[in-house]
This record gives sequence, C-alpha cells and structure tokens, in this order.
Amino acid sequence: MDFKLASRTFILAIAGGSFAFAAFAQWQWIDKDGRKVFSDRSPPADIQEKDILKRPGGSTRVAAAPASAIAPAAPAAATGKAGSPKLSGKDAELEARKKQAEEQEAAKKKAEDEKVAKAKTENCERAKRYLTTLQSGVRISQTNAKGEREIMDDSKRAEETKHAQEASDTSCK
Repeated sequence: MDFKLASRTFILAIAGGSFAFAAFAQWQWIDKDGRKVFSDRSPPADIQEKDILKRPGGSTRVAAAPASAIAPAAPAAATGKAGSPKLSGKDAELEARKKQAEEQEAAKKKAEDEKVAKAKTENCERAKRYLTTLQSGVRISQTNAKGEREIMDDSKRAEETKHAQEASDTSCK
C-alpha cells in the first residue's frame, strides 16, 4: 500500500510540476482592443512593454532584453508596410493576367464573329445560286420520301422560289 501511495504522490507531483511548468511558459498581454491574450509565443512587435502582463518563467528582468529586441522589430513592421508594394506588384501581375484573359476573350469573340460572317456569306451565295437556278426555267428534279425522282411542277417551283428569295434576303443583309 505504501508503494501505491508513494507512486501516486510521485505521479501527481510530476503531473503538477509539468502543469506548473506549462503555466509558466505562457505569455500574457493586453492587445490593442483591450482584450487579455494568452499565448506560448511572444507578443507581436506592436504590443508595448507596459501591456505585457506575464512572460515565461515569470521574470521581468530576463524579458527586459527581449523587450529591447522587440523595439528593433517595430521598424521591421514598418518594413512590412514597405513590403506592401509587393502586394501592389501582385495586383499588377493580377491586372496583367486579367488583361491577357480579356485579350484572349476578345480574340476568341473576333474569331467567332469572323466564322459567323463567313457562314452568312456562304449561305447568301448558296441562296442566290439556288434562286438563279429556280428562275432559269430549267427542269429541276427532287427525290421524294420513297427515294423516287420527281420533277418539280410550277406551284412547287413558285413555293421554292419564294423560300429561296426569303433566304437570300435574310442571308445577304
């Protein structure tokens, strides 16, 4: 029994000690919004010395040297702000990519418009040739649904001439 009691005490002492060590390894400060912050890392460079409430180990003298080291970090923050043009550089890169995409889209639209114009021209030429053939009076034959050849009569020719004229008018604008 004594061994169990001793081992429990030892385990609790170790656990308590590690907990206490973990608690001492915490930073504590008040941020710019007035909230209390707990962290295992040092506060950012913009936190003033007076706002740091607790350091790891609880020592203020040991942390005084890092506090002076934090002061030179403030110009680094200003350098970070000077690094902001890099973001604008990324914006310029983004703008260049956006411009390139717009140019590609414009080229694609132009190619599509040219394709449509070419098809419209071909349809116009085809409709004019068919209208000329219909108006020439030459016998025209067509194949019916059964696969038999039929000669176009005058009423069918007049109907086809009307359709060909409409197609010519719409395609040749």
